[in-house]
Amino acid sequence: MKYAARLIDIHKTYQLGEHLVRALRGVSVDFPEGDYVAIMGSSGSGKSTMLNLLGALDRPTDGHYILAGHDVSELDDDQLSEIRNKLIGFIFQSYNLIPQYTVLENIQVPLHYRTHQRTISSSDMNRCLDLAGRVGLAERLDHRPFQLSGGQQQRVAIARALINDPEIILADEPTGNLDSTTEQEIMQLLGELNAEGRTIIMVTHENSVARKAKQQIIMKDGLIAGFGLFSDDTHSK
Repeated sequence: MKYAARLIDIHKTYQLGEHLVRALRGVSVDFPEGDYVAIMGSSGSGKSTMLNLLGALDRPTDGHYILAGHDVSELDDDQLSEIRNKLIGFIFQSYNLIPQYTVLENIQVPLHYRTHQRTISSSDMNRCLDLAGRVGLAERLDHRPFQLSGGQQQRVAIARALINDPEIILADEPTGNLDSTTEQEIMQLLGELNAEGRTIIMVTHENSVARKAKQQIIMKDGLIAGFGLFSDDTHSK
C-alpha cells in the first residue's frame, strides 16, 4: 500500500511561559493515498496541531513525519516549502483570502511561491479559469472577497488549494462558517476531489461533515482515542 502521509510516534510540545504543553504525546497513524479522513475531538485535543504538522507548517518535537516518502525532519526550510507547495493544498475555516485581490488573483497566489517559475504562464491562467468555473465562480472573477458570500469565498479557497494540482488536501473546519445548504455543496466538492484520487484530511467538530469521510479519527489529550463518529463517550469502532 502506498501512503500519502505517515505519522510515526509523533510528539509536539510547546513552552508557554513556565508551562510545557504536550499537544501531541506519541501519535502514530497512516494515511493511504486516496484516503478521506475526518479528525475530530474537543478543544485542546491535539487535532489542529496534527493538521499543522501534516501540512508541514510546523515540525514535530520528536518522531517522524513521512510525507510522500520524504522524512520531513531531514528537509531544510527551502525543501520543506517546496514539497509543501507542490503536494499540499490548504482550505481554512476563515478562508484566508487576500482582501485586496480579486477572485482570480486569489486563486493564483500559490503560483507565486514556486521556486522554479516566478511568472504565470498562459497554461497557468487557463487552469485558474478552469478551476474558477469548476467551483461556480466563472462570472465572479473580478469580484473581491467582501463582494462574495461565505460559501463563495470558500469556493475561491478550494480553487486556490487545487491550483498546483496537489495530492493531499488539508481542510480545517471547511464548513464551520457556512449554512447547511452551502455546507452540502462544499462537501460535495470535497467528495468529488477524493473520487479523483486526492487524499482529503479534514478537521471538523460536526458529525454531519465527518460522516462524509471514509474514516474518522478521534483525538483526546494529544492521543488518538478511537475511530468513528465523535460523541461524549468517545469510543472505538
